[in-house]
Amino acid sequence: MNNQQIAVIGAGTAGLALATLLGRQGHTVTVIERAKALTTVGAGILLQPSGVGVLSEIGCLDHMLQYGHRVDALYGWTQSGRTIMQVKYAHLNEERDIFGLGIHRTALCHVLGTALAEVPHKRWFGCEVKSIAQNGNTTQVTFHEDGKEHCEEFDAVIVANGSASQLRPQSLVRYDRQYPWGAMWLIRPLTDQVASLNKPHLQQRYAGSAVMLGILPTGCIPHETESPLVSMFWSVPVASMPAWQSDNFDLGGWKSQVENLWPEVSPLISGIKSARELLPATYRDVIMSRWGVGRIGVIGDAAHAMSPQLGQGANMALLDASALARAVDVSSDWDGVWERFHSERSGSIRFYQGMSRLLTPLFQSSIPGAGFVRDLALPVSHLIPWLRRQMAETVSGRKQKWL
Repeated sequence: MNNQQIAVIGAGTAGLALATLLGRQGHTVTVIERAKALTTVGAGILLQPSGVGVLSEIGCLDHMLQYGHRVDALYGWTQSGRTIMQVKYAHLNEERDIFGLGIHRTALCHVLGTALAEVPHKRWFGCEVKSIAQNGNTTQVTFHEDGKEHCEEFDAVIVANGSASQLRPQSLVRYDRQYPWGAMWLIRPLTDQVASLNKPHLQQRYAGSAVMLGILPTGCIPHETESPLVSMFWSVPVASMPAWQSDNFDLGGWKSQVENLWPEVSPLISGIKSARELLPATYRDVIMSRWGVGRIGVIGDAAHAMSPQLGQGANMALLDASALARAVDVSSDWDGVWERFHSERSGSIRFYQGMSRLLTPLFQSSIPGAGFVRDLALPVSHLIPWLRRQMAETVSGRKQKWL
């Protein structure tokens, strides 16, 4: 497609990656972001092998490797020590090296922001988008900056402003709700006291389906590369999150519960003085009938938010950006762009949304017997080579359909 004036709303993983790729194609890209600067909050995320591949495509994998912690497998045990989950990327049986990366959101934002900075583009930061209106061959974006209203016209607008987006076309939204369960996150230096947690694995411990504790080596953040980090997440119902901000929260009782479930984690939480030191994270379940129509599209969590059970959030955002950039590069009009994008991405998106919805109650719910079903089924699947490979394909982010 000839040079297009394209607005990308949201400077998260999907938005930064897409803006970089479109800018390299010669399009005039404008990034509109509510935050005043490229700063992020939160703890660690697991970038799966397919997302690692997109970073390589963008040309910033080597930069990301300076900060990320290699991950080769995902393990989960019951409180008694019985192995429930063991998914290894080596089960993909490929000659090339396949791995994931435990990374801090700040590091990913820095790496993608650095790549974008090398591409000509425009920025409107500290701006709140109020509306998007398509008029014939142009799309108008109205946004506010420091109380002043601006209106800009573009050939197309891509919405990439996260799971709580109010900008996705409502006529395309089939379903949008918050998951009843979330997590409390903690990030700490990976000291000698917790050296036993410094493994190339995502590790989890379970007690039924209502108790889950996870540990993810998280690499480091820019300007602090000598201080590797580890992230811990504790599953909680969203309704109980306000209690963590209360002065009456039973911090000692919670610490005892964690130590009984996983004694090696004790040094990680011993220095916690207040439950407010843990960060709450909630998740949404968003289903759209399509992700692009006319001159407006939606990608990343804004398009298909899901629970974090399969660790696919950043992964899917990067895959969306890559697929959309390819579609723009080879199509002659926006109808052709969306035809190609949906052809490439719909199978994968529908699969991961369905699988996430299926698995989440087994790991985060109060459903009687859900944990028992998980603890019975997953170990059996590890014994069957075909199922073992399918699990690795699923976790790696490479599945395109159910079978």
